[in-house]
Amino acid sequence: MEKVKTYQSQSFFTNDITIDDIFTIEDFTDEHQMIAQTTAEYIEQEIKPVLPEMEKQNFSEVKKLIRKAGDLGLLGTDIPEDYGGIALDKISSIVITEIMATSRSFSITYSGQVGIGSLPIVYYGTEMQKADYLPHVASGEKIGAYALTEPNAGTDALSIKTTARLSKDGRYYILNGEKQFITNSSFADFFILYAKIDGDKFTAFIVDRDTEGITIGPEEQKMGLKGSSTTSIVLNDVHVPVENVLGEIGKGHSIAFNILNIGRHKISATCLGTAKRALELATQHATERTQFKRPLSEFNLIKEKIALMAVKIFAMESMVYRTAGEFERGAVYSKQNRLSFVNLLKIFAPECSANKVFASEALDEIVDESLQIHGGYGFTSEYEIETLYRDSRINRIFEGTNEINRIVIANAILNEIDGYPSARTINGTLSGRFSCEWSQLNLLRELTFFLVQHVKETIPNYSKEQELLACISDFAINIFALESSLLRIEKMLVKGHVKNLVHYEAIVKVLAEEISGVFFKKAISLSTNVPSSFKQKLLELMDFLQNKTFDSMSEKRKIAEVIFKGSY
Repeated sequence: MEKVKTYQSQSFFTNDITIDDIFTIEDFTDEHQMIAQTTAEYIEQEIKPVLPEMEKQNFSEVKKLIRKAGDLGLLGTDIPEDYGGIALDKISSIVITEIMATSRSFSITYSGQVGIGSLPIVYYGTEMQKADYLPHVASGEKIGAYALTEPNAGTDALSIKTTARLSKDGRYYILNGEKQFITNSSFADFFILYAKIDGDKFTAFIVDRDTEGITIGPEEQKMGLKGSSTTSIVLNDVHVPVENVLGEIGKGHSIAFNILNIGRHKISATCLGTAKRALELATQHATERTQFKRPLSEFNLIKEKIALMAVKIFAMESMVYRTAGEFERGAVYSKQNRLSFVNLLKIFAPECSANKVFASEALDEIVDESLQIHGGYGFTSEYEIETLYRDSRINRIFEGTNEINRIVIANAILNEIDGYPSARTINGTLSGRFSCEWSQLNLLRELTFFLVQHVKETIPNYSKEQELLACISDFAINIFALESSLLRIEKMLVKGHVKNLVHYEAIVKVLAEEISGVFFKKAISLSTNVPSSFKQKLLELMDFLQNKTFDSMSEKRKIAEVIFKGSY
């Protein structure tokens, strides 16, 4: 495999960062706006009219909708033009994913098609495999699915039991085993499927649906996402041509983990789109619903809920598109240096996991509060928020549970880089309007640094101390959220995007306060197991916050009032 030349990521692991290199939604081009509009119109005109039937597990329209998406170019953003795609930038792919979230269950079908169900071929396929499958994926003529999970191997993917053995004539691998919870399975035309050759060589295969010996199980009766297909697959002496081995024999784990990184990032974009919809529904209901002769929107507890939803969405949006920009920078770098982009994917793993954890957990809080604002109506299936509430829960399980993603982040900090930087150099002009928040962020980073150093220096077998690892991960995730939001608003000032600046300034300041609360809660639970340097830094943070003059309660009310007026 080709070696990756030096690539400087702008992730939260690097010491230096440049404001101009951070991508935000304010940097959207006309092309990004156009693809967003095309996606939104497709959902409104084609998908929403048939969603009720689809969510009764009537999938007759799904293939038609996929074909229509192909006609609009929505399936080929990540596929090279040589293979029928349109090869847009990495940001466009995330724009579509975010907007597609409003199609509810169909967004899962779509993601299976353009993401984990076909990207393994894009990045690891032979020329023949790409030519045979990708044009049909881009057009929607063939639908892909990803078959990794098994009854006894979910998060522990490397423990799969599905086997593959070479036939006597050397022309086929004969697969036996069972896969579970496979999205798109009832109507997929092919599967990216993992098995162990000779019981130990973890390998990926492209398996066509019409191959003899494949049995598709009944639909799972899921809590949510009822409009998507999820079944088991049983393989009984399935003969897969040797030319359908994907990537290198025994290197299937590289495909699985790299593709899951992309999947985690796209899940965060889906969470973002769903969160925006939940806020929209909450705002609409609070404005229209009257209690005690006043609309709900006039009650301060409702205002606080709306404000905190908006704060979390701003952070999610800042993180997701910052990472999308990183993917695009990596893709451009790879092209300029004649490298395969896939060789950079591991670099982005911690960011993808951070986005996935933060976005999925923030979404659950947002849909919960939106349902609460709806009151009893939210508990009935007539109201859309009830569907979003059920659908959102799976995101903390999809593409690796949030627990395993926390371990991924902590291991990256402890094992894969030289410590964790206690400070950061920001290249670019800072406004001075957020000096308190930058100072606060530096204190949070120093707290994390002392904890990381303590774990590395005093706990030889720290991999077993999962509570500590989760704490390190939570610290890093929240630092990434606050840093991304601060960088975004500083860039807004630099670039002159000052419309409603006071509104967004309040959002970032409230976010800094909320994240400090997360740190305090976590840090206090560690107080007897950390060095004095950590405790001292925690006291500094406490003193710093006590001396702040920011009126969080009033600012939350103002944030909500702007949202209710629809003027942000």
